[in-house]
Amino acid sequence: MEVFTGNTQDPQTVAPQIKKVAERFGSQEVTFVGDRGMIKSQQIEELGSEPHGFHYITAITKPQIETLLKKNVIQMGLFELALVEIKTHEGLRYVLRRNPARAEEIKESRQDKLNALRKEIAKKNSYLKEHPRSKVEVAIRKVNARSKQLKISEWVLLSAAEREITLAIDNDILTETAKLDGCYVLKTDLSEAVATKETIHGRYKDLALVESAFRTSKTVELELRPIHVRLATRTRGHAFVVMVPYRILKELSLRWQNLNLTVQKG
Repeated sequence: MEVFTGNTQDPQTVAPQIKKVAERFGSQEVTFVGDRGMIKSQQIEELGSEPHGFHYITAITKPQIETLLKKNVIQMGLFELALVEIKTHEGLRYVLRRNPARAEEIKESRQDKLNALRKEIAKKNSYLKEHPRSKVEVAIRKVNARSKQLKISEWVLLSAAEREITLAIDNDILTETAKLDGCYVLKTDLSEAVATKETIHGRYKDLALVESAFRTSKTVELELRPIHVRLATRTRGHAFVVMVPYRILKELSLRWQNLNLTVQKG
């Protein structure tokens, strides 16, 4: 366990852990698994540099997926298959998948945002009707700001006529925006001899265990946050006191997994 000083971003914490694994534990053939925000180009370079020569499994961002599509490295039709792998001449491997359940979640979320904007427009139109001296320009500017905040402004068209704001949808842009719903691409430099595409996918999905650990430590039983201490030693002490019972919770969950008993109930 390590606590970093200041408002340290996730990618900045990777290099010290690489050094820790290499020097403290003397590990060989290590593969780091991290999400889009953790393992970026700088971290990938550090992982592969001498003397470490470590490997990685991560996911790429939506803009990066779109770039691969434009370059014809991957094709949209591949996402319709169960699990597909693409190899590049640089020695990289991309593993593609589309999660239908996640796609439906994104679709529902998009519709919820659209409904929220429509309610905002109805409220503004009612205000404009009741207050003849109010400015339409101000109202539509606020609705536009709300649209951008909801991240739907690319395909939502707003206009005003006769003191009434109306909403239209650019279906072409919406279709283009939604085409990657539920789609994700994993990237790794591991060779096929070391790990199959199923293994790569499985190890990346194991990050859910990390998320569960953070959730347990921060918000569920242990409540790491908020921290009401100021000195560095006390901050580290506070984090350590949380990590010890987390280790106990982890041990209990392993020992009770066949008893139909949750740690919370136990």
